[in-house]
Amino acid sequence: MSARVAERMSSPSLAARSARARREFVVVLAVAALVVAVAIASLVVGSYTVSVPNVLKALVGQGDPKDAFIILQLRLPRVVVGILAGIAFALAGAIFQALLSNPLASPDIIGITGGASAAAVAALLVLGLGGIAVSAFAFVGALAVATAIYALSWRSGITGNRFVLVGIGFAFMVQGLLGYLLTRADVRDAQSALVWLVGSLSGVRWGDILIFGIGLLVLVPAVAALSPRLRILQLGDTSATGLGLPVSRTRLLLLFVAVALAALGTAAVGPIAFVAFVSAPIARRLTGTGALALVPTALVGILVVLVADFVSQHALPGGVQVPAGIITGAIGAPYLLWLLATTNRSRGDA
Repeated sequence: MSARVAERMSSPSLAARSARARREFVVVLAVAALVVAVAIASLVVGSYTVSVPNVLKALVGQGDPKDAFIILQLRLPRVVVGILAGIAFALAGAIFQALLSNPLASPDIIGITGGASAAAVAALLVLGLGGIAVSAFAFVGALAVATAIYALSWRSGITGNRFVLVGIGFAFMVQGLLGYLLTRADVRDAQSALVWLVGSLSGVRWGDILIFGIGLLVLVPAVAALSPRLRILQLGDTSATGLGLPVSRTRLLLLFVAVALAALGTAAVGPIAFVAFVSAPIARRLTGTGALALVPTALVGILVVLVADFVSQHALPGGVQVPAGIITGAIGAPYLLWLLATTNRSRGDA
């Protein structure tokens, strides 16, 4: 047996890591290509169709002024905010699920995006605010609910099951508050609060996108910098402590970043359901590894949001248009039921 063959046989983990890296690279390219295709389709298709060459001309400031207005002021903001929202929700869900070792630990299930929605609706219907003030209330509402969940679930540390159960309780509380606010409001005012109930990409302005983008420019590098610590935490608190990691402080910092991502996304487009919940599991299945894969997760989140928005605008019978959150809810709810059913069977509870 040659020395080279012996070396290969003695390093199976290196070969496996190389194979996983190649598969992840292929997945990233494939999902990115799908994202580009859906984004182009979103710019082309509509009640007024713009050809691909004319779309490209509009993007570089040339071509027909009518095409430029439709692309740059109506369709492109919707695509851009969908990309940003997909990144924010997907990364938030991935951090929660990895940090708490629970597939149900998603900001839309444990009440964090619900807290943002309740605060935003209160600002709209009770205080009569609008614009950036409503988004600010949404951000504060998410942080407030997350802080309350953390405080109530702390028992000499944080466990995933307790955190999720407390969060689900808060999710019901904020839904009750939302129902109360809507029943007390004028019908026209309640209609304006619809975006904060299901999530929608319509009506987004470039100013809102700028604020959203600046926030992600801070938070996404923070996620990248903290991801090695998150992987160490997944080894268990004892192992992480043995490796010199300050467990409680690191967990709190990661939770803050995840909450900020979810709050930022909700403040921009409302609580688009199940994007945070399904993105990381889909990315893990595509890459064939149980490890945290942030880039594939973000791309899957973008794809889910853009496809849901395209379907909500163009694919429903009768020309009906609905908010994107309704489409993601219709997709995500069966997945949640399947997850609960298979989890019960695997534990022998059924």
